[in-house]
Amino acid sequence: MNAERAGELDLSIFQISGMERAGCLARWREIFGRSPPKYLSPQFMRRVLIWEVQTRILGGLSAKTERRIKQIASGKAPPARAKPGSHLVREWNGRTWQVEVVDGGYVMDGKTWRSLSAIARHITGAHWSGPRFFGVN
Repeated sequence: MNAERAGELDLSIFQISGMERAGCLARWREIFGRSPPKYLSPQFMRRVLIWEVQTRILGGLSAKTERRIKQIASGKAPPARAKPGSHLVREWNGRTWQVEVVDGGYVMDGKTWRSLSAIARHITGAHWSGPRFFGVN
């Protein structure tokens, strides 16, 4: 990015970050060509406006990422899988539980488990979907 575009981005972000509600509404109409949905907070509008300015100046998401987002939004995406080396974290009843994904299973507190559901059952004392408990589906 050249210095002129960097300055343009800095100026736009600076201007938007200081806007009150009326300014956000006007800028939203200018950028998107319509009014924002009702009841959006100025803070949320500022974030969306800044994101839009950044993507217009720096470029948006890749085509691959756009396709994946559309798959997820339509419900047609295959479930996410945790890959070996990933760490899953879940807080339950005031304690933080950490699980490492390894080939063929999971490691928690030095013990190897065959499934996330078994770990979730161990933690909660009740039957849970392990992937749902750890937020990986």
